[in-house]
Amino acid sequence: MSEYSVAVVILNWNGLPYLQNFLGTVCEYSRADAEIWVVDNASSDGSVVFIQEQHPEIKLLILDKNYGFAEGYNRGLAQIDADIFVLLNSDVEVTKNWIRPIISCMQGDELLVACQPLILDYNKKECFEHAGAAGGYLDRDAYPFCAGRLFDTFEKNEGQYTGVREIFWASGAALFVKSKAYKDCTGLDGDFFAHMEEIDLCWRLKNRGFKIGVCGESSVYHIGGGTLNRMDPKKTFLNFRNNLYLIVKNDFESFFVLRLLRRMILDGVAAARFILEGKPAFFNAVMKAHFNFFSNTGKTWRKRISNKKNLANPNNHGRYRGSIVLEYFLRKKHFFKDLNPSDFA
Repeated sequence: MSEYSVAVVILNWNGLPYLQNFLGTVCEYSRADAEIWVVDNASSDGSVVFIQEQHPEIKLLILDKNYGFAEGYNRGLAQIDADIFVLLNSDVEVTKNWIRPIISCMQGDELLVACQPLILDYNKKECFEHAGAAGGYLDRDAYPFCAGRLFDTFEKNEGQYTGVREIFWASGAALFVKSKAYKDCTGLDGDFFAHMEEIDLCWRLKNRGFKIGVCGESSVYHIGGGTLNRMDPKKTFLNFRNNLYLIVKNDFESFFVLRLLRRMILDGVAAARFILEGKPAFFNAVMKAHFNFFSNTGKTWRKRISNKKNLANPNNHGRYRGSIVLEYFLRKKHFFKDLNPSDFA
């Protein structure tokens, strides 16, 4: 199909039901275009035996413990040889011809080093899904949001996001990334453990002048929350902490410190809201996230220094100059089309 070799790589940790439901379709719709791998994070639910007995054609790597999403992928991909890695969540149903359109557009643009398909909701297939939807963006306070999904408002897929578009970040649920670019910027950050590590990776790539894209001619269906439910306090902790990591590591524009302070204030508002809603566990998760962030300031700052050395014609396409929080909650702009295009870099 192309001169690029492709490896579809599924990271698994005790995801046997997802493997049973979706691995067959992955094989059917991917094997003509890619090698299929499963990297197992020391599962204890029979996942490995299932793969060995039911899908012996799949290449299997077994890690000695659960390294989380980020480091698990790093350790697995270090042992896989391909021009393009496809990081695919185990709770994703792929569709016919989902690989070729993305490889084609990546092959035609040397600077396009990462891309995602449209990500739709497995349980409501006409709608976009939370994790990635029709491509990711970042506002002035480093709040991530997506075309097709702003906070808890989900658009129906009516063909409004066709073609290949440049975005700011691509979803880790189905992330196509050129292996050389991945390895050159040291892959995912294992300290994130899970959540937003793909945004960090994409931001580092953007700071090196590369492009991130979404291909409207490819789509997959994602269940979401396969590892951690969206309403789990642990996920709240990871999202709030990792978002602060994102800013310190990658924001090299003017007034960085003021933006970091503003973000912390907004986190405090969110924590207060959790208290008012009677959710003390989520309030505690935000407080724990900030404490953990400050306890790792030295390490994060060293990463910032290292990343700054690799700045090269930063590409801010897809960065939103406004506040998505204000636009959504105060100005009631609940759809991506309502945002002013001139407010995007």
